[in-house]
Amino acid sequence: MKKLKEANLYRSELIPVSGKLVERYNKCLKTLGFTETKLKSFSIDGVGWSPEVAEEKKDIQYLNHGDANPHGIIISPLQKGKPVYLPFHSFDREMMQHVFRTHGDKINDITRDSAICIDFDQDIDVFYEPLDVLKYDDVSITFRLIDNLEVKQKEQLALVDKFKHGNNFIDEEIHQELLDSAKAYGDLRERDLLLHPLHFSTGSFFTRAFDGVYLLRDFIKPIVVFESKEIYKEAIKDTLHDVLIYHISQPQLIDKLKDHIIIDCNLDEMVKTSNYDRIKKFEFYQLLDKTEHPIKDILNDKVLFKSYLNKIDIKDRKKVMSVELYLEKLERSNAFKIEDVVDQSLYFALHQPHSSLSAEHRDLIHKLLINIAPKDILFLYWYDKEQFYKSYETWDDSFRDWVIEQISNNI
Repeated sequence: MKKLKEANLYRSELIPVSGKLVERYNKCLKTLGFTETKLKSFSIDGVGWSPEVAEEKKDIQYLNHGDANPHGIIISPLQKGKPVYLPFHSFDREMMQHVFRTHGDKINDITRDSAICIDFDQDIDVFYEPLDVLKYDDVSITFRLIDNLEVKQKEQLALVDKFKHGNNFIDEEIHQELLDSAKAYGDLRERDLLLHPLHFSTGSFFTRAFDGVYLLRDFIKPIVVFESKEIYKEAIKDTLHDVLIYHISQPQLIDKLKDHIIIDCNLDEMVKTSNYDRIKKFEFYQLLDKTEHPIKDILNDKVLFKSYLNKIDIKDRKKVMSVELYLEKLERSNAFKIEDVVDQSLYFALHQPHSSLSAEHRDLIHKLLINIAPKDILFLYWYDKEQFYKSYETWDDSFRDWVIEQISNNI
């Protein structure tokens, strides 16, 4: 990951945490019912998730009590607008933006000397069956302060009222109580510590629950797509819900998404795009073996590209150039079928969200498509960083250079 870090492409916007902030973070963990971290320093993202703490706990979802109960931690106003690097839901970043947009000023004040624990509650205590994800509707976002600061504020205000009553202003015990409270929690009299609950409405989304589920319910008919075959097999036994259920590897899923006007594929236009160029070169890279030149140079230099293209097996050559070969054949005759010329996974990778979709839906469908056919390295980085980082570890070092160049040129 060294090269990615040097290019600021590996969790580059994490916020460093050390000193007093570690103590507050641990208090949040305890308040939420989790064990403290033993780390003296680490980093966090927009929702308070830390890759170092996750590694220490050997649990990437250490801020969750099961699939149905995710949480967040705010210890710094710097978390505003920061990425959520391992979102449990595809809408997690939007929820955090909603939190800061509504309570930004109060968060700035509170995090001067305290921290905020967040509950993302969809009124589901636990998931029992795969289609329980259909229960997602409104998420209630509630807040708790460490050390019960809002309670301490009420106690402090009560002490002030007591101090002002009658001759209590000369009572040394009340003096001491006020001093002890002020030393422990500061002067809370004028501070606004009330963070009222927020609501966030969900439409179509992805969730990591049940090993990964897409719920598309803003279209003709709800579609549920499972990443796990085992969970999918369990879900299709359900006869109570009127939804379409697919496993992400089923070819029929692409057809259904087209029928519902969720995706489309115009090959004539697609071959002119940088998306197609990246996908074709990724296909080519996978077929190269024992090259005399760096992969990056082969993919960037037209002469080298053609040279190595002519060195590979004719069958592989046709696979790399299959889309262009198919379009050439179509100019001569309509008798050719795309499945007879273009590899299925390559064809799936060339699909795009339908132009009629909203920006929010386009992002979700891009994520679904890149999970169906992960061949565009830029889109993989944009829409599924976790999978990108896993794939990156398996790639040739020179190909990594090309990948970094592609991403850096498109930021």
